Amino acid sequence: MALGRKREAAPVSSEQIDSTVPPSLRIAGAYSWRILLVVGVAGVVIFLIAQLKDIVVPLMVAVLVAALLVPLVNMLVRHRWPKPLAVAVAMVGTIAVVGGLIFVIVQQIRSGYPDLQDRSVKAYDDFKQFLAESPLQLDDKEIQAYIDQAFAAIQQDSQALVSGALSVGSTAGHVLAGLLLVIFATLFILIDGKGIWAWIVRLFPRRSRPALDGSGRAGWVTLTTFVKVQIFVAAVDAIGIGVGAWILGLVFGGFPLVIPIAIAVFLGSFIPVVGAVLTGAIAVFVALVYLGPFRALLMVGIVLLVQQVEGHILQPLVMGSAVKVHPLAVVFAVAAGSFLAGIPGALFAVPVIAVGNVMVKYIASGQWKTNPSPTAKDVLPDA
Repeated sequence: MALGRKREAAPVSSEQIDSTVPPSLRIAGAYSWRILLVVGVAGVVIFLIAQLKDIVVPLMVAVLVAALLVPLVNMLVRHRWPKPLAVAVAMVGTIAVVGGLIFVIVQQIRSGYPDLQDRSVKAYDDFKQFLAESPLQLDDKEIQAYIDQAFAAIQQDSQALVSGALSVGSTAGHVLAGLLLVIFATLFILIDGKGIWAWIVRLFPRRSRPALDGSGRAGWVTLTTFVKVQIFVAAVDAIGIGVGAWILGLVFGGFPLVIPIAIAVFLGSFIPVVGAVLTGAIAVFVALVYLGPFRALLMVGIVLLVQQVEGHILQPLVMGSAVKVHPLAVVFAVAAGSFLAGIPGALFAVPVIAVGNVMVKYIASGQWKTNPSPTAKDVLPDA
């Protein structure tokens, strides 16, 4: 009976199974599940940020403003100013500057809008007459048909844009709340930013605190440098395009709304790569309406010249030393940020990438063991 039974197979251990898997496949598998875990966590974080955008966006704006104002407050404190007074001067001065810019824009647009509207209607009529007298010989019905087709094509592929336009009312109702959040968050960061950061660090395990604290300090140095450099780059763009528009008006008989255009370029330049180009298109449109096609082409040349100076001189020499991020990464970061979160995503893409890059490098290199309080020379030695 015993001889007739089949011999049972010996159980196979997990070690034997692992030994049959090629080492390259084991390594690939180990990398794969870790990558999937990181991507999953990043997806959850992005989802939570999208759900809490009305809180996250004002907080990030406050961090950027605080990164600009903290050096000013520290300088005033070093000159024996009481810290409350230094914080009050920085906050009131910032609000006054922003309020003054808004007031100038509103006043200039209110005074120039009626004439711009009349000129735009006249330019449109002249353009229709040009098409009618050209070899195309298009009449009003044909031109209107083409315009309707263009609008229909835009509406067909812009459901997100339409839904966003429908929610303008609710979004406008949040502007005041968001502005108040920015002011209060900036105020508390200026008053007790170190205490807030220390509280955040204490939320993590004790062994990871030194690395996290040092990386946060390194990221803050990068952020403050980025904000200062970005303001310089935006000012160069605004002055270049604004002065170019003023010279065209001086030579060819007047160029209205120069100051609002310069301010729009300054604000738009905070979105790298595309911001100044899009706002510079406003100057081209005004030149086309007031000065004609040839002068509009000259304005296009001025905008492109300013962009070339920014792209080939300011970005590599100044911004490159500030963020330590390759220009190609900047382009893709802005594209991804705008795809995920629109204008706020494009605005915060570069500082988030720059700060994250510095923090990861700081932790990976082990600098937190020997240099727990990095300075600008440690983080940005070429700056």
